[in-house]
Amino acid sequence: MGDIVIGSGPAGVSAAKALLARGRLVTMLDGGKVLEPQAGAKRDTFAALDPASWNETQRLAWMQPQYETPLGQVRRFGSDFAMEPANATISDAPDWFALRASYAVGGLSNLWGSAVLPYRDQDISDWPVSPDELAPHYRAVAEYLPIAGGSDDLDRVLPAYGLNGQDRIQPSHQATELLARLATKRDALAGIGIFSGGARQAVSTSCHRCGMCLHGCPFGLIWSAQDTLKYLRAHPNFSYQPGAVVLRFAEDSKGVTLHLADGSVLVGNRVFLGTGVLETARILLSSAPEHRELMLKDSQHAFLPMLQRWKNQSQPDQGAYHTLPQIFMEMDVPTISPNLVHSQIYTWNDYFARDLHASYGRKIPFAKPFLTALSRRLIVAQIFLHSDHSHKIGLSLSPDGRLASRLEENNATQHTLKAATKHMARAMRNVGLVALTFASRPGSPGSSFHAGSTLPMSNRQEAGTSDVLGRPAGLERVHVIDASVFPSIPATTITFSVMANAHRIGALAP
Repeated sequence: MGDIVIGSGPAGVSAAKALLARGRLVTMLDGGKVLEPQAGAKRDTFAALDPASWNETQRLAWMQPQYETPLGQVRRFGSDFAMEPANATISDAPDWFALRASYAVGGLSNLWGSAVLPYRDQDISDWPVSPDELAPHYRAVAEYLPIAGGSDDLDRVLPAYGLNGQDRIQPSHQATELLARLATKRDALAGIGIFSGGARQAVSTSCHRCGMCLHGCPFGLIWSAQDTLKYLRAHPNFSYQPGAVVLRFAEDSKGVTLHLADGSVLVGNRVFLGTGVLETARILLSSAPEHRELMLKDSQHAFLPMLQRWKNQSQPDQGAYHTLPQIFMEMDVPTISPNLVHSQIYTWNDYFARDLHASYGRKIPFAKPFLTALSRRLIVAQIFLHSDHSHKIGLSLSPDGRLASRLEENNATQHTLKAATKHMARAMRNVGLVALTFASRPGSPGSSFHAGSTLPMSNRQEAGTSDVLGRPAGLERVHVIDASVFPSIPATTITFSVMANAHRIGALAP
């Protein structure tokens, strides 16, 4: 019997990497959904062409399926393979529930925005795992997670891992101008707790800047856990079983027995559970009936549109550009939050004009040309809060085996978001941006996909917690390795920290 890793997402591949480095035998079980052959052939045909040669008809054909995505879903390559609809996971899913599960190879990393930041030391100072204990695993992950970025003012508030000798992806013209303006106001902004720098993305620096990031990179240059899985499958001690959905587990002194949806049973020496916070919750609740409800913590977010006062030197929708986050801003203002408030700055993308037309086009006759011109001056900040200021979601097991959800609202959420938005607006006036605070749009609970803490790590072994190796209280051979074991959800990006902690557990598990 070897070790069994459940899930092929960022947590699963990271734990598997650490286990294999120790000479362990590893079997990975996974839902195994992949991009359909027809969609894959369309992608390959599109990628075979030089982006400079793409005409408007070809570009629109690539983008149109994403425009038709059902509400609440995220689609890439014209396919829904990477995200399950809400009702597949949640019984009678309420409209407010925005988190989703994945049965895809690579999980939700097929859809993510590639933003890479660690957690600030102070923001996890109350965790039973210290920043010093996590640091070597951030570095280990950075050896197989490509990080495009460089050192800048962000280093003043956040540790830099994996940036030595790395290059940035060239930012858009709007972002280049904004970065220059931020640099001239560096000291003034630091005086009010604002620190900024170029975004750090898990993307190959050979990016073609074709502008298709939000529709599915035709060239596969945005990292997905699928990329690392390809290398794992070449390892002699690794085996992969797609199409293996785990229903529940049972542990005894000899090992862990897994019951699969197809009726088969597998036994492993140890199990490393990393199927994403929703699927992990379902498996845990099905395996341990004493857990009547698991409480999921969220990182609330909101979008703040801003208009630039300076004139564009060229049209932002022309030439080479990418549509991933361009700039990161960290707000260190204790009167707003004792934790960092994280913001990701996006310059022009094709959704801006579509959103403006949908929101205002019917109200203002003949407004399309004006709204299109306005979209070229639009810059959007996505603002994230720590879970202490965010709503929670109670998860329990429904009779049909799916999850039931319950919203527990946080009275501090609206106040903290409003304070952070106002502070951002005041700060951005100094660099030529007018924040449209009246149009600020909060996300639904779970929609940031920065969520977890259903089984938080703790030094006290009690029901509803796990130890520092992710083992639920009372278990010795089952390790939870995804964000479910985070004691809290800091505002900065989650995937890098999930991978580092999963690697740590894989490196230290008995």
